[in-house]
Amino acid sequence: MEMASEAALIVPFQLREHWREVGDLMRRYANVPMSLADACLIRMSELNADCKIWTLDNDFRIYRRHRRQRIPLLMPAER
Repeated sequence: MEMASEAALIVPFQLREHWREVGDLMRRYANVPMSLADACLIRMSELNADCKIWTLDNDFRIYRRHRRQRIPLLMPAER
């Protein structure tokens, strides 16, 4: 939060511009269930093809962007 307050971290994503796609994702993965935050991250990954999502959430191994594409992840190695 400190980085955001100092404008070192800027997130230009606006939910109001992507609410249909985010809602579609949440409906598609309702059985997981997918949080709003997860759906926003996936939508952002659809908009930025060369991104990687850093997460500890194993549900991201299930989620797909553009319906079929695996999402590039940075996750700690499992033991």
